[in-house]
Amino acid sequence: VGTATEIYDFLRLVFSRIGRTYSPVSGGEVRADSVQDVLSYMKGSGATIIYILSDIRWDWRDDKVELMLSLKEQGYSRFFAEGKVQTIDEILQKGNYPKGAMLLIDRLRLDKPEDISEDSDLRTRLLQSVGDAFDKGNGDMSVVCNGEQKAFCRRFELDGMTFRKPDEYLLSFNSPLGACQICGGLGKIIGISEDLVVPDKSKSIYDGAIACWRGDKMGWFKDHLVRVSERYGIRPFEPYCNLSEKEKDIIWNGRRVEGDDDSIIGINEFFEWVHTQRYKIQFKFMESRFSGRTVCTACHGSRLRPEALYVKVGGKNIHEWMSMTTDELLSFINALVLEPNEQKIASEPLREIKNRLEYIRDVGLGYLTMNRAFNTLSGGESQRINLVTALGSSLVGSMYILDEPSIGLHPKDTERLIKVLRKLRDLGNTVVVVEHDENIIRSADLLIDMGPLAGVNGGEIVSKNSLTLQYLSGEKKRFLREKRNWNYFISVEGARQNNLKDIDVKFPLRVLTVVTGVSGSGKSSLVGDILFPALSRRLKESGDIPGTHKRLGGNLDRISRVEYVDQNPIGKSTRSNAVTYLKVYDEIRKLFSDQQYAKINGYGPSYFSFNQDGGRCSECQGEGVVTIEMQFMADVTMVCEECGGKRFKPDILEVRYRGKNIDDILNMSVEEAIEFFSAGKEDAAKSIAAKLQPLMDVGLNYIKLGQSSSTLSGGESQRIKLAYFLSLNRDGGKRSGERILFLFDEPTTGLHFYDVEKLLKSFDALLDAGHSIVVVEHNLDVIRNADWIIDLGPDAGEKGGELVFEGTPEDMALKGKTFTAEYLRKID
Repeated sequence: VGTATEIYDFLRLVFSRIGRTYSPVSGGEVRADSVQDVLSYMKGSGATIIYILSDIRWDWRDDKVELMLSLKEQGYSRFFAEGKVQTIDEILQKGNYPKGAMLLIDRLRLDKPEDISEDSDLRTRLLQSVGDAFDKGNGDMSVVCNGEQKAFCRRFELDGMTFRKPDEYLLSFNSPLGACQICGGLGKIIGISEDLVVPDKSKSIYDGAIACWRGDKMGWFKDHLVRVSERYGIRPFEPYCNLSEKEKDIIWNGRRVEGDDDSIIGINEFFEWVHTQRYKIQFKFMESRFSGRTVCTACHGSRLRPEALYVKVGGKNIHEWMSMTTDELLSFINALVLEPNEQKIASEPLREIKNRLEYIRDVGLGYLTMNRAFNTLSGGESQRINLVTALGSSLVGSMYILDEPSIGLHPKDTERLIKVLRKLRDLGNTVVVVEHDENIIRSADLLIDMGPLAGVNGGEIVSKNSLTLQYLSGEKKRFLREKRNWNYFISVEGARQNNLKDIDVKFPLRVLTVVTGVSGSGKSSLVGDILFPALSRRLKESGDIPGTHKRLGGNLDRISRVEYVDQNPIGKSTRSNAVTYLKVYDEIRKLFSDQQYAKINGYGPSYFSFNQDGGRCSECQGEGVVTIEMQFMADVTMVCEECGGKRFKPDILEVRYRGKNIDDILNMSVEEAIEFFSAGKEDAAKSIAAKLQPLMDVGLNYIKLGQSSSTLSGGESQRIKLAYFLSLNRDGGKRSGERILFLFDEPTTGLHFYDVEKLLKSFDALLDAGHSIVVVEHNLDVIRNADWIIDLGPDAGEKGGELVFEGTPEDMALKGKTFTAEYLRKID
């Protein structure tokens, strides 16, 4: 986030200009004295007699006579030693070389210290003399003012260590001068992973939290740790997640005392021993099993070499600045106290940083830390970060086209986004937004409404018959479903993943539960990181490691499966499409293979598959397009010349059903295909139409049957998955006895008011079949149609993670004191 918004670039500038370097040994500030520092000391001392001395280091190997004669030839004639001045001739004559003697560069008598002014000849003489003293002493010199000696050093060192002066390269993990030498600036290495060694952090050491110390043979290490734990202040019966950093450090790094049988063997030392035994297959397997991408042991995730972290501004290094959330960093900068000179130097880059932080906060991302990896952001978050970058650049006369920037935003955050969009407009830019959010639509200066419906029934600019206008004006009433009551539930107790504050939550079964809260309040942590993986492991004895929580409870016997319906693509291949995902294409291929021409030529169902050789085009392998790799440029995709984009060989395209070949069918929209197959006389045709109906029900009547999965949006992919489960229900899912808990993450993404109504009806179809639904959602139409609301907050990041309300929408509107309740009341 920091690099994408250019905040990190400005931070490096601030740290390189006003950063102070501190020694890791004593904690003292490392300073390199300048000529100006020496002159300021002289002026401030009030001295009238000043000696300027150079620290000539005596070495026992040096020929001191030769050195003295050499200095005399250079024009120097005196030394300062033991509080008095001695000439070189006197020292040579006595043959006594006084210890700590320093070369006298210059001696001055001042009438008054104020004589050291900006433009005086005396000042010029002093600048020259001090510079010579530094040069002769290899960076070390002293001044004696009224008998008091003060040492100065031009080298950047302290406590016997030489430091590098901060610059922008030292503070960059993208530069070899600043990047950690172990991980190369990535912050991660392949090593022993804590998440693999301690997969369930809700367990205690006694209960087997440390996975590598389980079993008969390795269990000795766990038993030994439990036995000596009290001596080292470790709580073996406490959940691992509750242990202090000091306790974890002892567990991982051990505490070994020579000859003491009660020494603790740390996990790291244990794996060092395992590594020495790798010639045995079981130890090789063990090391591999617990290895993964883990935080770099050298930089601890900062991605920088130690020298960069010695530099601090406001008492914090650049990694600590980057580890703060947007809101925390903004507060920190506003409270930052700098010296007048530092303020003058850093004011401009700090202003740029504050502007960008305020933009990030205004688009509802105040919970993001600056060191958050960009590839871990959701689509909506990354789009808003790009918007911040554009605002920070202060471009004018540009056109910005935004595709649903409100994705993932609570209505409270949407209001902030609207202000940012207006600010972008006021700078002299044109802002075009593709959006379904009511608040953004009402805030527009101009509306262009496409319709009147979707697919072949759309594509026009409408006004009179606009569905959007009907909903906005209140002419068309919002859909309200019939509410359901619940008796059974699944509970998550002690949820502490990310920012969750040890909360206990009940998820009702056989009803529509909506999890709400401002962006960053902990919704995805609760549902995606804890509920789904914990249920998967409980029901299937497999799955990802769940987030930190105490236990899963409730009526677990009332569900047989859990499905997380996300927005990932529906297939691994670009040949995947909606009808292959719903298994409808198998019936379409069978129908075509039953046609007379196909039977005569022996074309079975496999000949109509673009995933198998036989009937598909041999040039494009059933893709319809060929991709030309351009090496250093983006690949070029072209329509296949062999089949003309039809995917199949000419002979296969000769097979027709009611005048349509397989390519014609794949180019039909869902709505057209349902109408076409419904008119067929065969049972197979009517079965195909029935299986396509769920796509119509979820509002995907406009997509083509053969449309590649790679061209579908995340919301479309999610609704195709929903249609698949609806089709299973129609095929007897209700009779199968399965009771599935469906988890949806913002299913209204990309949906118009009209389509939201279809989605809610689809949810009811699943509930009628005895299933349960939990939805993470910001759409107020879905929230008010919920049977039960779980509201997290009160705000984002560290200010969130609490259960601020649970109950019905009616209770929330009546008694709720949360942001969600506030906006829910506005639409009722």
